[in-house]
Amino acid sequence: MPLRKRVPGILAALATVFAAAVTPAAADGSDRVVMRFETEKTFVMYNADEGASASNGDFHVPVFVERSEGGTPARKVRVVVDASGLEGVARVGDSGMCKAEGPVRTCEYGDLENGDGESYDPLVLLGVDGVEPGDSGTVTYTATADNAATITGTTRMTVGGPTLSAPGQERGVSGLAPGKPARLTPRLADNTRFPAVRGVALRVNVSEGLTLTTRYRNCFYAGPSPTSAWCAFDTVAAPGAAYRTSAPLPYTVTGPKTLAGEVTYTWSSDPRKPEGHTVRGTGAALTLVRTAAHRDFDDSHGRVGVTTTVQADYEPVTGTVRGRVGDTVSVRLGVRRLGPGTPSGDVGGFEVVPPEGTTVTSVPFTFEDTDGKWACERPGKPGGAFVCDLNSDVFWPGSDGTTTVEFRFRVDRRIAGAKGTIRVHNPYDRTPGNDTAVIPLEASPAPPYRKPAVLVPSALTAVAILAGIAVYRRRRRRTTM
Repeated sequence: MPLRKRVPGILAALATVFAAAVTPAAADGSDRVVMRFETEKTFVMYNADEGASASNGDFHVPVFVERSEGGTPARKVRVVVDASGLEGVARVGDSGMCKAEGPVRTCEYGDLENGDGESYDPLVLLGVDGVEPGDSGTVTYTATADNAATITGTTRMTVGGPTLSAPGQERGVSGLAPGKPARLTPRLADNTRFPAVRGVALRVNVSEGLTLTTRYRNCFYAGPSPTSAWCAFDTVAAPGAAYRTSAPLPYTVTGPKTLAGEVTYTWSSDPRKPEGHTVRGTGAALTLVRTAAHRDFDDSHGRVGVTTTVQADYEPVTGTVRGRVGDTVSVRLGVRRLGPGTPSGDVGGFEVVPPEGTTVTSVPFTFEDTDGKWACERPGKPGGAFVCDLNSDVFWPGSDGTTTVEFRFRVDRRIAGAKGTIRVHNPYDRTPGNDTAVIPLEASPAPPYRKPAVLVPSALTAVAILAGIAVYRRRRRRTTM
């Protein structure tokens, strides 16, 4: 048989061998693209007492692609969310992220990389009147892709309640030294018509530089040096009733540079422990004690402001106005931070009173490529102070802890011993002895060409010379004619 007729048979045999060689790799599933939902199994849409005024856009539908050796992304992922199962317990609004057709939302997630994911908020959940705590419905969702198996999921959507109120801003704590404990006694009120039949939960958070003390066994804390705690109570909060904790929750200033902070707390009738609260207290249980009703509690949070004994010492950065009469000279003025604390947002500022015999012509700055002539507020009357606010957009602290700006002084006249002042301030500076410095004036005489007594005779002399030259030329022309 001619060789050319045997080639197809040889190629077919090679193809069979190659297919046999690659079959095990495909069989192990390393190139499969697998998607999964990372949605909540149960989601509280709103509290029953909110009724038709409720609105919640925080229902997320994350899709994740399982990591595989092949690294193939999921192509053209699409998620269809069906909220028709919420009829009677919620209305469905449009989040603007997905295509809406009645209660159905179609979301185009696009290509999702291997080992990565994407999340959309497909709908806004709106409340309805007449519901009771515990009423529920379902939302179903389906994800498809060009190269992955279809997946489905369901979330039970419930009506929570009641809304528990807190007092809002409470009396602050001042002069708290690092290491010294302070105590907070949270308070709540159920000013709705529903009882909290599932009990209540308390969430306490402290800002950076403060730490909660792990103490009560029905409280869970976020780590060994926690800034957050979650406590559960079996108490059925009654409609119209108010309560406080049976004992305070202690906290401490632990940051050596902490100037101020805040303690906040919220109450919930949905006692589900949040993630990250893994350390359980070992002391006695914290309970709730009923108090007189508080119809004035209408805030979602309780807040306590804290100031410490730590200070943020400022001292002035000053300089000398040195130049001849008539000169305009630049002097950088501002503040130097001595610590140990640093006010958030560079709170504070400085004031400048120019030396007598000078005029400030500008305090220039550049912000976002826009030239500005006045970085500081000018005085309303002569002899007043220029006020410079460090919390404004025109000031930027340097890496050396200083914040300065260029003042341009025109030297108008010589005054022996003249001096201006610069005073710095911030609410945490408790060392007033170094808050003020002088701005000396060292003025030299104007150069001769600027002096009026010299300028006038010189000008007259020049005019006389020019006139003499003109007369001489006219006489010479006459004699030569």
